[in-house]
Amino acid sequence: MIEQKKTGGSGRPFRFNELWIYAIILAILGGLFLWDGGFGENKDMSWNEFRQMMNQGAFTQITVDRGEKTATAQLNKRAADSLFTHRSPVLGREQKRIEYTVKTQIPTVDRFAEAYDTSGTTAKVAYKEESSRWISLTANIVPFIIIALFWIYIFRRSSGGAGGGVGGGIFNISKSKAQLYEKESTSVTFNDVAGLHEAKVEIEEIVHFLKNPAKYTQLGGKIPKGALLVGPPGTGKTLLAKAVAGEAHVPFFSLAGSDFVEMFVGVGASRVRDLFKTAKEKAPCIIFIDEIDAVGRARGRNNNLGGNDERENTLNQLLTEMDGFGTNSGIIVLAATNRADILDAALLRAGRFDRQIYVDLPDVHDRKEIFLVHLRPLKIDESVDVDLLARRTPGFSGADIANICNEAALIAARAGKEFISRDDFMNAVDRVVGGLEKKNKMTTEEERHSIALHEAGHATVSWFLQYANPLVKVTIVPRGKALGAAWYLPEERQITTTQALRDQMCATLAGRAAEEVFLGRISTGAANDLEHTTKTAYAMVAYYGMSDKLPNVNYYDMQGDGYGLTKPYSDRTAELIDEEAREIVRVEYERAKELLREHAEGLKTLTQLLLDREVIYTEDVEHIFGKRPWVSRTDKMILEREEKNQEKEQGQEQESTTPTTDTEATSNE
Repeated sequence: MIEQKKTGGSGRPFRFNELWIYAIILAILGGLFLWDGGFGENKDMSWNEFRQMMNQGAFTQITVDRGEKTATAQLNKRAADSLFTHRSPVLGREQKRIEYTVKTQIPTVDRFAEAYDTSGTTAKVAYKEESSRWISLTANIVPFIIIALFWIYIFRRSSGGAGGGVGGGIFNISKSKAQLYEKESTSVTFNDVAGLHEAKVEIEEIVHFLKNPAKYTQLGGKIPKGALLVGPPGTGKTLLAKAVAGEAHVPFFSLAGSDFVEMFVGVGASRVRDLFKTAKEKAPCIIFIDEIDAVGRARGRNNNLGGNDERENTLNQLLTEMDGFGTNSGIIVLAATNRADILDAALLRAGRFDRQIYVDLPDVHDRKEIFLVHLRPLKIDESVDVDLLARRTPGFSGADIANICNEAALIAARAGKEFISRDDFMNAVDRVVGGLEKKNKMTTEEERHSIALHEAGHATVSWFLQYANPLVKVTIVPRGKALGAAWYLPEERQITTTQALRDQMCATLAGRAAEEVFLGRISTGAANDLEHTTKTAYAMVAYYGMSDKLPNVNYYDMQGDGYGLTKPYSDRTAELIDEEAREIVRVEYERAKELLREHAEGLKTLTQLLLDREVIYTEDVEHIFGKRPWVSRTDKMILEREEKNQEKEQGQEQESTTPTTDTEATSNE
């Protein structure tokens, strides 16, 4: 079932709460089963017994049903007491019903009339017509009809068809759940996608294929059948698909990989067939499958002990539809996943997904563009520096940047501000990275001094190392699980040298080194630093070949390569790896202690400043130690890019002024 996405209109139809529906239906069923047609007690008897009681004047009213040939009589109090007497086992006293009746089968209506006339009773007689028989029959059938409707409703809800109108319900469970976006039904365009320049070029070419296919097919080429968007979460894969839907101006089918999965056997494959059948009718068109790893995992793993694997059946059908015996001319399949490594090889081959477009985390320039997009609806003041925000958020995805902008707006609103300032964005970054502030956490003066010395050690050593990340601020305000933190601007390097890794390790170990040198003891506060340093040291030795005794060798895990090896080295080599990693850590730890002893006075001044202010910035560290002698890599890149832009602008200005000069010269002549 292809559900077409309706646009326009803000009203939502009223939907009654399901719990109330269930409660009402169950109440009606319970009442019908408990109700016996009256509010008293009835007893069947023979015609002779009935006629004898009628002669004794035991009835107050008699009702005769002509169709069923029955007579129902209501007893007076004396007859009811003698015929219906009940004793409660709990109360031990008599209980009287309000209304008691007896019922009999009469021979004929005429014989009842003769017996009534000769009995001398004063009871009134009422005759029911034959139509009452149908009323009684209807009353008996109604509960079963309600039960049937109840179960139909349950099946419709379980299959996603309740309230869906025609086409919903368990009988249409094999229909596709894709939403259809018709031409120009979405407002997202490529202008709304900031950054991702290389990915946008690839995606825009697919849109051009659909808009003008003759341009590419006249030379004998074929339009690609599919493109797979791969990248970390939050990088904009789904946003790119939305932009394609807004730019292509062709029918766009959107669904998730989990929409194919169902508890019933064969439903997934049937939905795939229905999806492509509908897409062929509307070709040229685009099918977008989000999170395709839900059905596209490699086959042969976890085969459920030989049982039926519905996911593999769905994948087989998807492979056949994308590139099987039949052709799907005019259908382009887009898919997105952040787990391309687990997808089946047959799904990734050329002819199905001809292109794999990697949507990577944005760099500093892309982050600036993303910030500019999310800052449009915000009220910011002049203190907000977009370049600084882009540099302060390395490794952040587009979704993370949107979250920071929203957090900054909430922080400013909480403080009663009219505009969002630079400090609000800095606090938003700190909150996203480190967590909430915990100023009321119980700490003694000795602990505060130890924390301040630890963070000052990081700041001091990183200031005097060339390849250490530039310092932004240092704080001893607890955030999340951290008691203090030193914030840096990580260098976004494509390759990292041995000296850069060693400088970063030295700066990371400086907190523990400061405690040992100036306090004469160490604490558990450096656990995270030690974990990061140990991982880096082992990576240098085992993976990067940056060791004197084990150079140019990569001891990676071969388990996934089919060789069946989990440790491609001997025990002696393992001991060498341990020794080399420990030696690297020891050397950098000693270097950190030497730098701290060399700059002991500045370290003490910085520690006291931290205890007084709790938060210090780059300017404060520069005031104590002087200007840092090295320019960061990011600053160099920004300066080079600005110089290139200025040269380009100057060249354009010269080109624009040259024709004017020639014209003026000609006119003067």
